[in-house]
Amino acid sequence: MEFDFYKTKKIKTVDKLKSKLFDHIQDAFFVLTISAHNDYDMPFISDSVYKMFEIQQDKIFTNTVLSAYNQIHQEDKKLVKHSLIDALKRKKSWSVVFRVLLPVKGLCWLKITSKREVNSDGCIEVYGRITDVTDVKEQELKFNISEERFKFVIETSTSGIWDWNITTNTIYYSPQSLKILEADTANGFDSPEQWQNIVHPDDLKKHCEALNDHFENKTPFYENFHRILTSNTKYKWILNRGKVIERDAEGKPLKIIGTHTEVSSQKEKELELMKKMELYSEKNNRLLNFSHIVSHNLNSHAGNFKLLLDMIDLEENFADKRETMKYLRTVSNDLNKTIEDLSQIVNIQNNKEIVVEPLNLNAYLGRVLNIVSAYSHRNNATIINNIPADATINFNPAYLESVLQNLCTNAIKYANPEKFLKIEFNFFLENEKKVLTIKDNGLGIDLEKYGHLLFGMYKTFHNHEKANGIGLYITKNQIESMNGRVTVESQVGKGTTFKIIFND
Repeated sequence: MEFDFYKTKKIKTVDKLKSKLFDHIQDAFFVLTISAHNDYDMPFISDSVYKMFEIQQDKIFTNTVLSAYNQIHQEDKKLVKHSLIDALKRKKSWSVVFRVLLPVKGLCWLKITSKREVNSDGCIEVYGRITDVTDVKEQELKFNISEERFKFVIETSTSGIWDWNITTNTIYYSPQSLKILEADTANGFDSPEQWQNIVHPDDLKKHCEALNDHFENKTPFYENFHRILTSNTKYKWILNRGKVIERDAEGKPLKIIGTHTEVSSQKEKELELMKKMELYSEKNNRLLNFSHIVSHNLNSHAGNFKLLLDMIDLEENFADKRETMKYLRTVSNDLNKTIEDLSQIVNIQNNKEIVVEPLNLNAYLGRVLNIVSAYSHRNNATIINNIPADATINFNPAYLESVLQNLCTNAIKYANPEKFLKIEFNFFLENEKKVLTIKDNGLGIDLEKYGHLLFGMYKTFHNHEKANGIGLYITKNQIESMNGRVTVESQVGKGTTFKIIFND
């Protein structure tokens, strides 16, 4: 027999290297054999098993396997056993993840992976590896818990989540987002261009500016209130928020995520509150203006009375006294008229139980034109009535007659003497509100100069003998008491158009 010294030395060196390798690898290795007669044997198991399963090394081999099996968590023992049986039946490699309950480390997760081979005699050999995957499993469990929490937040939140990939120009919407959009699918909303198509035209500019400011790093995040058109063709208010989470080397945004929350009810309440605040502010200003008027006018009358009474006391001649008494009567009449005007305004502003009825606009206009016909004939006025015969508004009868009469007589009173007077009436819908316009070709008003005073009390802008500055003030109060609005357009020498927006 010839002895190969170098081959023997090489084998010993390899065995030594393998031994060192096994000693430094934390994973455990084993070989499991199953004979053709279904006899199980484990001819090899690395020393790492003792450390991994916290088993004393003085245990005999069979007890080592049994001791390792006993360390498996009670709820996972069947899993390990059945997974091995199933792998053998299916003629596949054995792979399983399970828990062990160790005396020192406590609960740990282990994973078995193996390679299966069949010998010529029908014997199956399973070369296995056991790895401690506790850290990986704990991270996985934490991730799953976080994912479940995130999923729960998404499902129960009133906010929708969106994810915009700027590189591919596509947007993902969460189920709650689609619910806000009142859509079954994201079709029609899955690109930024399509989103801009559903933003209300009045809100689009601010929405784009807020988004671009964040893209350019001018703001830490994007935030904007705007209205969107849902798939049911209704507008609703949303609060849209987002933040860029990825940029390229030049700082250009690549990806942005965000939320949008429906705030229709809150926004409507906010707008309603703003309207009320504007109304209260306007009423407060009106009250302040009214108090100034009362103070000024009554003080003027009181001063006139005192002056005339002092003159009467000083005058010795009865004829002089009688002449002064005539002036006193005039001042007294003026005071009565002022008090009547102020009382009428107070009644308009304080009347909370104003009767409102559906009124035929043409019928009331005809009545008013009959009243002012003498004036219109004198001025050779041409009346153009474009109001439909069935035009109806909800208004107070007395107020409507007063408003129409004031505006008609105003047009006649301030007719241009160099023209034939023409008064035109039109009625139409604008922004779902009924609108009446009264247009004339009279003297006109310099709105740049007098516009802020136009509806003021006792404000006149023409040297007309019958101008008293109370008509337009009362007209405005009557219209606003019906929750309507009145505006005016006018040019000197060309005429004036009063526009009444009803609350209908």
